[in-house]
Amino acid sequence: MKRKLIAAVSVAGMMVGVAACGNGSDDKAKTDAGGAKEITVWVMDGSAPKAWIDEVNKEFSAKHPGVTVKVEEQKWTGIQEKVTTALSENNPPDVLELGNTQTAGYAVTGGLADLTKDKAALGADAWQKSMLASAEIDGKLYSAPWYAANRVVVYDKKAYEKAGVTPPKTRDEWIAGLEKLKAADPASQPIYLPGQSWYVLAGFVWDEGGDLAVKDGAKWKGGLATPQAASAMDFYKKLQSFSTAPKDKDEATPQQSTDIVPKGGVASWIGLGWEATGAEKALKEAGKEADFGYFPIPGKTADKTGTVFLGGSNLAIAERSKNKELAKEWLALAAGKDQMTKYAAETKGALLPNQVGANFTPAAGSFAEAMGKAGLNGKITPVTAGWANVETEPNPVKEFMTKVLNGEDAAKAGADADKEIANRINK
Repeated sequence: MKRKLIAAVSVAGMMVGVAACGNGSDDKAKTDAGGAKEITVWVMDGSAPKAWIDEVNKEFSAKHPGVTVKVEEQKWTGIQEKVTTALSENNPPDVLELGNTQTAGYAVTGGLADLTKDKAALGADAWQKSMLASAEIDGKLYSAPWYAANRVVVYDKKAYEKAGVTPPKTRDEWIAGLEKLKAADPASQPIYLPGQSWYVLAGFVWDEGGDLAVKDGAKWKGGLATPQAASAMDFYKKLQSFSTAPKDKDEATPQQSTDIVPKGGVASWIGLGWEATGAEKALKEAGKEADFGYFPIPGKTADKTGTVFLGGSNLAIAERSKNKELAKEWLALAAGKDQMTKYAAETKGALLPNQVGANFTPAAGSFAEAMGKAGLNGKITPVTAGWANVETEPNPVKEFMTKVLNGEDAAKAGADADKEIANRINK
């Protein structure tokens, strides 16, 4: 996938600052006839806490004496090319971590093993449906969901207290609170929201019952020239009117958490866990107080939070693996309730495990608590290999947003975007 896609799915991994380590020998994989065997597992930098991966491998080795597990940590930079090459070779890693929006691309090219018949053994019934969606293509299972992360609203507690605002439960309460914040401190931004924060917009589109792209027979078509997308942009425009952020930039240009928030004058913003941590660190380094509160992006009604994009990773098995059965058993352990419960505890709630029953109980008022609540209403971008082409720059969804914020009719801007989306997604 392209750089922006890699960034989108790797942000969750960046939230855990511990490295994975290997358990086993450095020998090449051996065949069944060779006696002792070895399986190789690729995980991304920061995804697998050492204590957790050691525990998984210890349990696996106890069940399979003489079989070793070699865990190799990979970097996100250049991973697409590396995985593509590895899957085409005769001795690929047996199990590998893939970004959840990358999985479809590798599955349709035949690089991943079909795990559909193994769903019961893998414990698929317990997996969150919102995460499972990225692991299935055309009704077939090609990976196990592993972890995810999503955005929440980060707010300055003192600014909210001064304005008499409490965390909202609905969109209307959210807007009313921003109006109070503006009245209490006209010099500050009630919310910092760049014009091209398209993951945020995606949630609003899903709230309206729409999508960024939909299947149309054998092909895909864009979903922005629709009443649902227009309503989503109308709400986004209301929020953005409380911000002085540029209409033609996203949240990473400049980086909101380290380049904008530490300067002060921002009462709230929408971000990921690693961004909240980065903002706290930057504020403290600047000699300023960091006292953040967190709440899920509000929904249209109080009984349901707003829909959010779930960025994260899946664990798949290479089609050319010489040790598929052992790889499936390792995968069943790693993605099962017991080990996912330990995983959630090791990451201290910074990442959402693949099943609700494994959730870590985070501290009250923490980012993890808000993320966990919001993550129950999560979705991902359209599950098709061609979606990666849509996210490359210039991103047509971003261009659609800027046009509408600058006054262009949403239907017209959406039609232009849909034409480009269709051209890219069907390649």
